[in-house]
Amino acid sequence: MDAGTLLVQWLISGLSLGGLYALMALGLSLVYSILRLVNFAYGELILVAGYTLFLLNPTPIPFLIVVGIAIALAAITSILTERIAFRPVRSADPNTGLITSFALSALLQNAALLFISPRPQGVPMPALFTDNVRIGAVFFAQRDLISLVVSLVLLALLVAFLTRTRLGIGLRAAADDFTMACLLGVNASRIIAAAFAISGLLAGVVAIFWVGRVGTVTADVGTTPVLVAFVAIVIGGMGSLTGAAIGGFLLGFLNVGLQFVLPSDLLAFRQAFLFGIVILVLLFRPAGLIASGRTVDRV
Repeated sequence: MDAGTLLVQWLISGLSLGGLYALMALGLSLVYSILRLVNFAYGELILVAGYTLFLLNPTPIPFLIVVGIAIALAAITSILTERIAFRPVRSADPNTGLITSFALSALLQNAALLFISPRPQGVPMPALFTDNVRIGAVFFAQRDLISLVVSLVLLALLVAFLTRTRLGIGLRAAADDFTMACLLGVNASRIIAAAFAISGLLAGVVAIFWVGRVGTVTADVGTTPVLVAFVAIVIGGMGSLTGAAIGGFLLGFLNVGLQFVLPSDLLAFRQAFLFGIVILVLLFRPAGLIASGRTVDRV
């Protein structure tokens, strides 16, 4: 395979995976930028959407409707976690919210193990997710092209929402200075609920393509995506939505690039090389690629 073909394949695959990482990072960063809460239960929204796909797959419901239900349930679960678990501890020490997120993550994972199955469950996907497509001399998984298009469209819609709607502008104001936004009349509970709803929707979309990639769903299916998303927002700059997206795409390109350049006997250590590169980046940019200078007071 010539260098040009490899470059095209790397670009498409890197953008596809990076787009999924960017969506997860944005969902995590949106909540963090307002509440200073690193929600490690965020990965369990992928669990909810993934098991919804698994449970509804054998039914006669059309696949696109199943996808819509899975995404909607992820968003609803996100709103419920904010209302039931995080809102009561909103004014507590930040460590309380962090511990709450870990407890919620463990609760949801164990509920899946208890009520569904402790074993990996295969999720049959339509040909749209399994077929390959050829562009010139390069073959791609069709799901990669679809996920790339969906990711870019969602990113564009999110930018339009945050810049052109009243609620979106309120979210940006709260992300810049939550206390000042509340003093100026922004409804804190409404803004936080909206942030959780959007982050849940993004996680639901990521879940469809993540499950399509791995082909199975397990109780810990969301662990890797949420860890990568957290690393992405650290690289991009904690509290910066733009930085979160950049960090997600960067990790996607690095992950795919390492698959091309590492010899086969070192591919098993790809994650170690990836996080080694992350450490090097943070040595030179400890505040992230786009540092956020805002501070957040708890309300």
